[in-house]
Amino acid sequence: MLVYFICQRFKPVFIVFLFLTGSSLGCGPWRGTGKRKRPQNMTPLVYKQHVPNASENTLGASGMSEGKIDRDDQAFKDLVTNDNINIIFKDEEGDGSDRIMTQRCKDKLNELAISVMNEWQGVKLRVTEAWDNDGHHAKDSLHYEGRAVDITTSDRDRAKYGMLARLAVEAGFDWVYYESRGHIHCSVKSDNSITTKIGGCFPGSSNVLSETGEWKMLSEISLGEQVLSMAPSGTIEFSEVIAFLDKNPDTQELFYTIMTDSGQQVSLTNKHLIYISEENNTVSEDIDSLRAVYAENVKVGQYAYFADGDFRTMKPLRIVDIKLVAQRGIYAPLTKHGTIVVDGFVASCYAHINNVNLAHFAFMPMRLVYDISKHISFFSWTDDSFIEGYSAKEDIGVHWYANFLINVGKTVLSRSTLLVP
Repeated sequence: MLVYFICQRFKPVFIVFLFLTGSSLGCGPWRGTGKRKRPQNMTPLVYKQHVPNASENTLGASGMSEGKIDRDDQAFKDLVTNDNINIIFKDEEGDGSDRIMTQRCKDKLNELAISVMNEWQGVKLRVTEAWDNDGHHAKDSLHYEGRAVDITTSDRDRAKYGMLARLAVEAGFDWVYYESRGHIHCSVKSDNSITTKIGGCFPGSSNVLSETGEWKMLSEISLGEQVLSMAPSGTIEFSEVIAFLDKNPDTQELFYTIMTDSGQQVSLTNKHLIYISEENNTVSEDIDSLRAVYAENVKVGQYAYFADGDFRTMKPLRIVDIKLVAQRGIYAPLTKHGTIVVDGFVASCYAHINNVNLAHFAFMPMRLVYDISKHISFFSWTDDSFIEGYSAKEDIGVHWYANFLINVGKTVLSRSTLLVP
C-alpha cells in the first residue's frame, strides 16, 4: 500500500532522525558527548525519604504486589537476566538471582547505570539484591516478583547514596527509598501494569468541540472530523483528526487530573504533554511563555490554558490541585496541528517525546500521506486494508507508526552504551 511503501522507502531517514534526536524519546538520563549536565532540582534524598511521597504498594508508586514468583512458576519465564557489564552484581546467593528482574526494572537499572558513571568518574552501579525467593523480605515485597532492587555505588561511599537515590528517581524508577545507611531501595510497576503503557492518552469521557459546535466525547470522534485545536501561531482554530495514536475503550488507566481555581479540570496520562506557563499571561501577551510539559511534571501554582468565551482565545487558569484518578477508556487523537483542546484545555497530541517540535516533525509522514490520500480516489486512509490488516478506523491499541517510532527510539537508547568522559 502507498503508506507502507513511503514508510519503508524513507525508513533510513526516520532512523537517522531518531539517532540525532534520540535523547528526546525518553525521560531518563541520557549518555551524550561529554559529562551529562545535571538537571535542575537534583537534590539528594535524605535518610528515610522516599519518592513519590506515597506507600510503595499504591497506584501512585509501584502498585500492588501480584504474588511471589518461584523458579518453577510460569511467570518466572517472563523475568529477564541483566548482563550489563557496567553494573556490579553482588550475587551472594551464587545462583545469579541478583541479575533476575522484570524488563521494566532492567530498563530503569540500565539507565541508572549510565547516570552513575556520568556522575562519578570510575564509579559503577552495584546491585546487592534483585529477584529473591528466600523469604527474608516482607510478605508483599516486590523483590519476590523481580520488581525491586537494592543498590549502592561500587565504591560503597555512603556519602554518595543520597545523590544515588536522586539519580534513581531521574532514571524513572516508580518508587525510590533511602531505606538504610547501607543501600537504596528502588522498585517499579508491573510490566503488565496499565500505567506502563507507551501511549499517552485522555479518558474516553473527555470532551472536544467539533466544527458543528457540538461537544463530543473522545469515544464518539471519527477520523476526518474537525475539532478545536491550537495553531502554530497560538490562535485557536479547528483541525482535522487524522489518526488515533492509541485507542482502547475497555482499558482502565491512571490519569493525572489537573484542577484549576475556576473549577475546570482536565485528565491525561503521566507522559502526555500539556501546555502550561509559570506566569498569568495570555498567549497574545507572551506566546513564548507557553511550553509543553509532561502531565506528571505539572506543579500547583502554574497556569494551564483554557479556551474561553468564543473558544477563539486562551486564558491562563491557576492550577490548585493535581490528583491521580483511575478511569476507563484511553484515546489519543492526532490532529494536523498536533494540538487539541480537551475539556477546554489546550494540550499536545503527543506523549513520550518531550519536545513538541520534534514530535510534530517525526509525525510529518503521517500528515503527508493523509493529505495525499484525500486526492487519490483509489486510496482511502480509513480503509480497513490500508496497511497489512491495520484499520485506522476501528483498530484498538497503539497506532503502528507511533509504535514504529518508539521501538526505533528504544533501539537507539539501548545501543547507546559508550561513556564519553
